[in-house]
Amino acid sequence: MKRSIFVFILLASAALVFAQTEVGAPNPEKVGVESAQQKLKEVSVDKFEQAGFWISKMSSDEGFTTTRLFEGSPAGKTPIAEEKDLNIPDKYVLGTRVDFLRRGFNTFTILPLRPIPIEGITKTISVWVVGRNYNHTLKIMIQDFFGREYELYMGKLNFQGWNKLTVAIPPQAPDGRNGIVQRDYHYNSQMGIKVTGFKVECDPMESYGSYYFYLDDLRAVTDLFAEENRDPDDMVDSW
Repeated sequence: MKRSIFVFILLASAALVFAQTEVGAPNPEKVGVESAQQKLKEVSVDKFEQAGFWISKMSSDEGFTTTRLFEGSPAGKTPIAEEKDLNIPDKYVLGTRVDFLRRGFNTFTILPLRPIPIEGITKTISVWVVGRNYNHTLKIMIQDFFGREYELYMGKLNFQGWNKLTVAIPPQAPDGRNGIVQRDYHYNSQMGIKVTGFKVECDPMESYGSYYFYLDDLRAVTDLFAEENRDPDDMVDSW
């Protein structure tokens, strides 16, 4: 009898741990919660609709790249609710072809002509990707409030077809100076991060021939509470 009770308690404890474990994509409601007041909103960062806005780069001794737009869209993508009746163009995806010159720990980057700001305090960033089932790694490059550069791991590209990859933005340290800082509490009118590009780190065993890579629908879930509750009569420190 005692053994049965012990087994029941053990199984109940295991079930509780499993229920408390985060599964799948990060939950933006639980990322960097600093107060009970949040106003989370999914926003479009870039739909990859502007020809020439994104360029690709690679070391000339590793290979060369070509980047252009193609008509297409992930079948699993759902529109943002606020954009349904706005007729915003969403016809293209961004494709990059890489031609390797040699094997090795090669990397290539896909960069916007200028950093793309995200309003509010960003909780998560997502993008749809075609990885062609290669063992390469995708990272997103961002710039924080102080202009410091960071690279965040989004995932491996070892899958077929379109897949949505999501990364949580680590919250800044309590001192407001360390970590990925999105807000200086002295200045309520200035906050957020900027997307500065994507970086693909190639597996040396698969860095040969030609590699095709596609991106679409870069989005963020951001907290707009401070943005929408700013005092309208406050002064702007931009002079």
